[in-house]
Amino acid sequence: MSDLEKIRELVDNLNYYAYQYYVLDEPIISDAEYDKLYEELVKLEEETKIILSDSPTQRVGDVLLEGFEKHTHINRLYSLDKSQSFEGLREFDSRIRRELGLNEVEYIVELKFDGLTICLTYEDGLLQVASTRGNGRVGEDVTEQVKRIKGIPLSISDNRVFEIVGEAYMPLSAFEKYNLENEETLKNARNAAAGAIRNLNTEAISRRNISAFFYNINTYPEYLFKTDLETKEFLKSHGFITSIYNEVYKNIESVINRAKEITNIRHSLDYLIDGIVIKVNNLSYRSRLGYTNKFPKWAIAYKFEAEERVTKLLGINWNVGRSSKVTPTAILEPVEIDGVTISRATLNNYNFIKSKDIKLGSEVLLRRSNDVIPEILSADNSYTDTKEIEKPVFCPACNSKLEEIGAHLFCPNTLACPPQLLAKLVHFASKNSMDIEGLSEKTIELLIEKNIVNKASDFYKLKYNDLDGLEGFKDKKINNLLNAIENSKEVEFGKFINALGIPNVGEKTAFDLSMYFNNFENLKNSSFEELSSINDIGPKTAESIVKFFDTKEPIYVINELFEYGVNIFYNTNIDNNLDGKTFVVTGSFEDFKRKDIEEEILKRGGKASGSVSKNTDFLILGENPGSKLDKAKELGIKIITIDEFMEMVK
Repeated sequence: MSDLEKIRELVDNLNYYAYQYYVLDEPIISDAEYDKLYEELVKLEEETKIILSDSPTQRVGDVLLEGFEKHTHINRLYSLDKSQSFEGLREFDSRIRRELGLNEVEYIVELKFDGLTICLTYEDGLLQVASTRGNGRVGEDVTEQVKRIKGIPLSISDNRVFEIVGEAYMPLSAFEKYNLENEETLKNARNAAAGAIRNLNTEAISRRNISAFFYNINTYPEYLFKTDLETKEFLKSHGFITSIYNEVYKNIESVINRAKEITNIRHSLDYLIDGIVIKVNNLSYRSRLGYTNKFPKWAIAYKFEAEERVTKLLGINWNVGRSSKVTPTAILEPVEIDGVTISRATLNNYNFIKSKDIKLGSEVLLRRSNDVIPEILSADNSYTDTKEIEKPVFCPACNSKLEEIGAHLFCPNTLACPPQLLAKLVHFASKNSMDIEGLSEKTIELLIEKNIVNKASDFYKLKYNDLDGLEGFKDKKINNLLNAIENSKEVEFGKFINALGIPNVGEKTAFDLSMYFNNFENLKNSSFEELSSINDIGPKTAESIVKFFDTKEPIYVINELFEYGVNIFYNTNIDNNLDGKTFVVTGSFEDFKRKDIEEEILKRGGKASGSVSKNTDFLILGENPGSKLDKAKELGIKIITIDEFMEMVK
């Protein structure tokens, strides 16, 4: 048996054992036997340098990613229409039967999981991309994170293209264990799951023991299956974890009876659910019923009723978030809602406080909906003495004068306010900003903790002695970091603007500003009227930019950056030779990242699209392309290599 054959056999066996363990909950070998085979595979991979894409070794190893790429779904992921009453379900059933001309319709009932929707794309039997739902058409590529969820197959025994939809979640037992073992606790299991999937450090997946249930195939199910139940059987047979609560009922009254039963047992489950989903089981009926602009007509979600209690407002804490927003939190007299003791609630903003007439000492009505942070619905001031809540004038963390933008308060000291500092500095050093290689979040956190760095410009004052002796810092690491900081001093205008963290100015807006203004001084001195005249920059963003440059704290930091040698280079010599042309990039490239290619397109006046259409002018073809290549051939789109593209932009 060759090395490749041996590795293939080990991978297949280990994946099968994992399927028995995670999907069927019926382990057929001991942990010790599994570990022995796993170690044999690791050794073989190290010796031969052969690593198969579906090897279980690809689930481990922490990766710190630079950011999220956008991913366009093959088919749109729709939202669900909702009802909080059984009468609403009966009306849904009546419409379905009327449109189909039937006396009874068979429904499948699923649990409505309260986590984060994820969409997996398989092609040629391999997991190609995992993404979030996003806006239903375009999500974020979270492949590296999802690959680390145990129980998700890296390969399936079917070579057709599939989009598999499911929900990532954090088990409640894992949530409780995490909060017992960690100083920084998680607020709720739903946000913990979403936060892990969208964490650029993949370590969060394993630390929070994230898992996932799968319930839908989003690509041509009516051609392969007759019923929804058949799709779930297909999913389970190919290694996906499905819920044991997927059940078929002959009519809506039996569905309603089941909804009542699930309402009673939901708190005994080891995961959050906020209702049930009712779907027409027959897939040909679904095709006949179709969709509205927002929802499939053949499905509806029944959401559990929220639970409410009355308690007393004791105080207000104003907190500065990493996005510079200053938000109020209500401190409450503890009250129990559905077995959970509640002592805090969100208040959104000061306008919300005034509109609800909420005061210190108010009797407030709380709702805890869908097992998340409670909200205050109303206030009653007739029982006790109450006191007006004052709007803060200065930042509670750094004492800067707050800015009011729309309904919210913001601390303008974005580059030095302590609660914002870590997030801002991580953003400042990131790939699409100053691009300081090796300056990770963990390193920045350490530098802040040791009071070595307190603002962005402090990076450029760092000396060898400042880093010598810090945990994890040896001679090579220190010199590499100092060299990376020095190399970052030469920076593109758009990346410099992005690095500043101006409120409401993201990477795209920063790029647009860099293409409009000839130099930084012109941007700094620009007026609201001039900014508002730039394409895609609205009044809110223009106002944010003007206020940012009118604030002394960030200007002080910017001046220090220039003093320490940061030098902007501008895009004034770039031709707009791609003006009016639309490009789509597909596949992978040895020397380029997709984001860099798209940035080159934008710099030259072109448009970078995520999907192929009749308006596409060029498809830039990389290795292992997906379905975009087939679509481009079908539409007769011109297909070019990366070398041909580089000739165009030379």
